[in-house]
Amino acid sequence: MLQVNNLSIKFLSHKNEIEVVKNISFDLGVNKILGIVGESGSGKSVTSLAILGLLSENAILDGEIFFKEKNLLTISDKEFEIIRGKKIGMIFQEPMSSLNPTITCGKQVYEVLKQHTDLNKKEIFKEVITLFEKVKLPIPHRIFKAYPHQLSGGQKQRVMIAMAIACKPDLLIADEPTTALDVSVQKEVIELLKELQAENQMSILFISHDLPLVSELADDVIVIYEGVIIEQGKAKDVFRTPQKQYTKGLINSKPSLSERFKKLPTVNDFIKKNTFPEIYTKLERDQFHQKLYSSEPLLEVVNLKKYFDSQKGFSKNPTIKAVDDVSFKLYEGETLGLVGESGSGKTTLGRSILHLEEITSGKIFYKGKDITVLSKTELVNLRKEIQIIFQDPFSSLNPRISVGNAILEPMKVHKILPTHNDRKLYVLDLLKKVGLKEDHFNRYPHEFSGGQRQRIGIARAIALRPKLIICDESVSALDVSVQAQVLNLLNELKKVFSFSYIFISHDLSVVKFMSDQLIVMNQGKIEEINDSDEIYSAPKSNYTKNLIASIPKGI
Repeated sequence: MLQVNNLSIKFLSHKNEIEVVKNISFDLGVNKILGIVGESGSGKSVTSLAILGLLSENAILDGEIFFKEKNLLTISDKEFEIIRGKKIGMIFQEPMSSLNPTITCGKQVYEVLKQHTDLNKKEIFKEVITLFEKVKLPIPHRIFKAYPHQLSGGQKQRVMIAMAIACKPDLLIADEPTTALDVSVQKEVIELLKELQAENQMSILFISHDLPLVSELADDVIVIYEGVIIEQGKAKDVFRTPQKQYTKGLINSKPSLSERFKKLPTVNDFIKKNTFPEIYTKLERDQFHQKLYSSEPLLEVVNLKKYFDSQKGFSKNPTIKAVDDVSFKLYEGETLGLVGESGSGKTTLGRSILHLEEITSGKIFYKGKDITVLSKTELVNLRKEIQIIFQDPFSSLNPRISVGNAILEPMKVHKILPTHNDRKLYVLDLLKKVGLKEDHFNRYPHEFSGGQRQRIGIARAIALRPKLIICDESVSALDVSVQAQVLNLLNELKKVFSFSYIFISHDLSVVKFMSDQLIVMNQGKIEEINDSDEIYSAPKSNYTKNLIASIPKGI
């Protein structure tokens, strides 16, 4: 179906040539799934965009890409327009930025069929509804009329899949299609792709940094590192007996569900062969928790409710109970994990604690004081004490302000340190503490990688010397190796500055590694709350059991 021969890709930048893909070759058979794994910047996505002819004008390509014996690097734009969408479909990583926010979801899929088929309007509408049913979207007629912002992340991803398979392509390219999805939705999407492949005899190129996930789906796998294929073979062979230290690092950077490491091994640890992480004993954890829970709670949430009025006609219920009678305690020095599927109320709960959402009813006590009844001045002071690290650091940083000034600005507002010079020296030290360099102070957000931007977000949050930090899906979009580095950093900073964390994530293995106690949320309510190791070893509710069962285990 697809044959890539000696492909090299360079980009022309300020008269310099930057080579990002270096002489790679691979084949994808008919009705087969090939996984491409590697970190950000390894060349995975660039290769997929080259296959679709979507690279920017400053790209220089060398080699051959044969699709059904036709070299895609030598065909005209007009020929490509016929192939793209009809013969080769693509599911992009981020559906929100790939879907047009001004056009309804149904209309966007409708346009693909209008472009590539001879069906009339009535037949196209019927086909879109059938596609929405096939990708298991609820109430397809309503989804047809809905705009992307009205759907959950999982639903938007399904619309993207419907669009990609609308013309029954021979080849489907899936670029990180499950990265930002919770485990249960991720599992559904993977099963859906398998079903669609079997039904349409499709070939799939599945790109991901998650090796356990790829091993469950792909027939064959190639591992790419800095633009070079360093390992390839049958998925089960590569996963069970990896030959390269880099591949071993990718497999093992994900937190273990069976053991609790003091520090996560990173890919660099494996490359340098420093691969013996220390493990917490049960006695060590018990002693720490005995001390931790002997004091008064830092934060206490009592019967918290946050209800939204839904838009007319789009929901059966006029009121959405995003947070529904939730109570818990958080202690100084504790990391409290918060897990659940999209729409379970995790983020709304975090935003309610920060006063970014006005609560419907209930009490929130911080250091014994009810913070639901604060004056404006008291609220400003509270913001200094409770900080948040957002999921997407790029959209939470001002693109026109250097990262140093982005960290300095809130320090100035909250009068941290007496002079500008004192503050600047403090920020330079913070940048080093989060693994960045002093000369990064004057650079802008677009000049950094995702992992570096996340470190900037962490530096900005800790600059105000808070007592409590809410991490809202703060590592979900990162590669497993960068994720491991950031999680280790958060734990190190916690020790140095005596932080408490509320750690919100859909990735259960990550939450288990980070958390002392764990709250499982489902439809606005607490499903269960307990020691995180206890919940994993003996989950009480069926909902929690299903969540844990959905985690990709690999072959």
